Amino acid sequence: MSTPAPLLELTNVLKHYNEGLPNEAKVLHGISLSLAPAEFVALIGPSGSGKSTLLNIMGLLERVTSGSYRLAGEEMAGLDDASLTLRRRALLGFVFQFHHLLPAFTALENVTLPALMREGCVTHSQRERARSILAGVGLKDAMGKRPGELSGGMQQRVAIARALVLEPPLVLADEPTGNLDGVSSDEVFAVMRRMHAELKVSFLVVTHDPRLAARCDRVIELVDGRVKGQ
Repeated sequence: MSTPAPLLELTNVLKHYNEGLPNEAKVLHGISLSLAPAEFVALIGPSGSGKSTLLNIMGLLERVTSGSYRLAGEEMAGLDDASLTLRRRALLGFVFQFHHLLPAFTALENVTLPALMREGCVTHSQRERARSILAGVGLKDAMGKRPGELSGGMQQRVAIARALVLEPPLVLADEPTGNLDGVSSDEVFAVMRRMHAELKVSFLVVTHDPRLAARCDRVIELVDGRVKGQ
């Protein structure tokens, strides 16, 4: 059986800021890595190792200085900003350390926001999809509640549902449990693993927690802007 093509592939990626100026900063040094479809991977490394920059590149929020970045089989490096925005909305979901939910919106309304932003309206099928995802993350009875009525772990589960509602092939999660206590952290991580198994979505999870990294399928370690192990 043939090996599936990578969902995400970076080849010899360099990232410099203020290129050519006296204060030029070289952050990433020849990064090469790949993610397979439906893989659950941890990205670890000390502060200052380049994790945030690498995640921003993967999330199509920053461009590479040189090298190749292919996502879903397409080279991203030469696309204009409008095209990158379209790819970001179609191919990627995001979960952050802080949930960034709108406080005046219910859990269900927060989860339907990506559809509203992408298409200008929320269809009946998209609303039902949001209900299904919220039930899947254990919030069937909390859909009408606003973020202020939910615990930190529940708020983060709403954020996970929001990242998954448009069925992206890849979710990028930046310290998704970093703002939670141990019990809530374990619960949120278990939700991500369950949704990964059910939906066959790839997850790349940035974490400082070695316990969580050990529960991922694979660990990519970044040190001083270079991949040390994967």
